[in-house]
Amino acid sequence: MRQRIRILAIALLLIIFDQLTKYGAAVFLKGKNAVPLIPGVLELYYLYPENRGMAFGMLQGGTPLFVIFTVAVMILLLYAAGRIPAGRRFFLLRLVCVLMLAGAAGNLIDRVARGYVIDFIYFALIDFPVFNVADIFVVSSGVLLVGSCLFFYKDEDLQFLFGKKSEE
Repeated sequence: MRQRIRILAIALLLIIFDQLTKYGAAVFLKGKNAVPLIPGVLELYYLYPENRGMAFGMLQGGTPLFVIFTVAVMILLLYAAGRIPAGRRFFLLRLVCVLMLAGAAGNLIDRVARGYVIDFIYFALIDFPVFNVADIFVVSSGVLLVGSCLFFYKDEDLQFLFGKKSEE
């Protein structure tokens, strides 16, 4: 229980950071030219029209579906977070839960409150789609999860997710 509370508390701080950056983007970037952070590489640019879809603008207008899916994922993440054994060995899995919860919640808040997600970070070097801090959390957690499952954890390390809790 304490672990879930700790994960939720850290995720809440990250959600606040995400929402503050989106607020700042709406106030200082909307309707203005891009602000280069690293010329030709990275810029702050308010995406207009706003993102009413999911990643890369797919499924425009699917907000009800996104809300249901996001809430289900968040419930599964909280369940998994409560089953992760204490100890340093499973720090990466706790970090995955925190980042994924924060990212999912950050974009969920936008979809429910505004009907769209504010995107404002543009990686110009490779002409990557415009994204936001919550997206960074989701992608980072996905990379951490895949990487840790491929190179760090063994199948038996993750049995706690499907059965009894590990003794570690």
